[in-house]
Amino acid sequence: MSNKAFRLCWAALLCLLINSAHGQLMKAKEIYSKADSLRGKLTPLRTCYDIQYYHLDVKVDIDQKFISGSNLFKFKAVDRFQKLQFDLFDNLSVDQVLYQGKPLPFSREYNAVFVEFPGFIEKGKVDSFTVHYSGHPIQATRAPWDGGFDWKKDSKGKPWVATACQGLGASVWWPNKDHQSDEVDSMLISVAVPKGLMNVSNGRLVKTEDLKDGYRKFHWKVANPINNYNVALNIADYAHLRETYNGEGGKLTLDYYVLKENKAKLPHLQKNAKETLMAFEHWFGPYPFYEDGYKLVETAHLGMEHQSVIAYGNGYKNGYLGNDGSRTGWGLKWDFIVVHESGHEWFGNNITAKDLGDMWIHESFTNYSEALFIDYFYGKEASQAYVNGNRRGILNDRPLQGPLNVNKEGSGDMYNKGGVLHNMIRTILDDDEKWRQVLRGMNKKFYHQTVDYNDILSYMNSSTGLDLTRVFEQYVRRKSIPTLEIIQNKEGQFIYRWIAEVSGFDMPVDLYGKSGEKIRLQPTTSFKPLRLEGHNKEDLQVDSFNYYIGVSIQ
Repeated sequence: MSNKAFRLCWAALLCLLINSAHGQLMKAKEIYSKADSLRGKLTPLRTCYDIQYYHLDVKVDIDQKFISGSNLFKFKAVDRFQKLQFDLFDNLSVDQVLYQGKPLPFSREYNAVFVEFPGFIEKGKVDSFTVHYSGHPIQATRAPWDGGFDWKKDSKGKPWVATACQGLGASVWWPNKDHQSDEVDSMLISVAVPKGLMNVSNGRLVKTEDLKDGYRKFHWKVANPINNYNVALNIADYAHLRETYNGEGGKLTLDYYVLKENKAKLPHLQKNAKETLMAFEHWFGPYPFYEDGYKLVETAHLGMEHQSVIAYGNGYKNGYLGNDGSRTGWGLKWDFIVVHESGHEWFGNNITAKDLGDMWIHESFTNYSEALFIDYFYGKEASQAYVNGNRRGILNDRPLQGPLNVNKEGSGDMYNKGGVLHNMIRTILDDDEKWRQVLRGMNKKFYHQTVDYNDILSYMNSSTGLDLTRVFEQYVRRKSIPTLEIIQNKEGQFIYRWIAEVSGFDMPVDLYGKSGEKIRLQPTTSFKPLRLEGHNKEDLQVDSFNYYIGVSIQ
């Protein structure tokens, strides 16, 4: 190679390296941006106060796609402080912050707002301030997978509007302390909409009032703790039906809000809602929000688990838009959106992850709730077939747990792989009634609480009597699955072990011999001997149907 050719080759390589490094820096910047840290991290400016009550009062100008209003923050001082942070996306204007009737100075950085009080707020004091705001909120283009306002019209040309903001954050449309670790204890949601339309929000409707400017205001009281992204408004010309359900917690009101053109399809929702509540109260315990009721409200987007006011847009079909992702047929016997989003009332709304990185807690158990719905009505074999069929959607691309403190989720595998994980734990436990009590006990222990990875792991270990530490480490915090390696030395004599990312990984697994007998193995990452008289490797069958593992038999 000539010197000139060498220099050209080296320059090209250097350029490639620089571009690659720049790309890595840009990727790191995207993942760990300052804006994400301000939303995702609990700093002293956020932990210094505990939210106890909100009064969100907002007017929606549908023609202009404009909102205006206020939110009252009632809080208790956790520490002595003079400055705090709340959150509101920077495309919306903070018009003023009032404290004791006087404006407070504030500053903004990205989507964070910093407020300074005239003096120190002493630890233990209960106090309040009000944020007045306005603007054109971000318009969702693919709700509910992106966030913001979903401005649509029904078939008659009437407005059909909803909010959905999981992941992106509730501060995309209203000012709040936008972190999942601090759920407000209760709140009042007041929404003014043009007369002739209805607003449906979380909780119970306590009052409506006609305003002088051609608007009607709907006041919804939320009696239970609620996480920010679940606060929702739904605006349309709805038809309304109410009935009651005799559940474990007494009489539960069931409310259905559908477009008037779909009133004849209400029996579909009624059937699915009551069957879902029946199955889930059996498996998980009483519906967690009897005081606020249970509502299904029709939306133009597919659905969301908005607490006590589940968004429904599955077209009154069984399956997921008429399809069964498991390809077993079991997913076509019920309405996916009613079942899945209702499952979130227990996992996501009752038990809420403190950090978005632990959203696997919400989605893994809720994905598994679909299988338990099937179990309740069609039996265990059907349930396990559904879980196994859902494996086709697993990518093993990233861990289920995302990075903490930066407002990032983990892999989408948190759904199907998460469901597989819980089915494996059930299989290992091998006691279905005990498993039911584990799930019911979890909803009782963490009733209306926020949790993290260690909370769930500690509870699962203590309630099952199993040490699942390395199992969770492998399936939640690693992206690969373990492989069971079995090597035959001679007839009837084998050695076996796990090959896994997690050091010292240990998980029981079931093996079947040539006579069909079940053998419970206790592999670790070190080889163990196994004697099976009269057996060769061709006679061995590992239960890879219920255990999501690789298998190597040599």
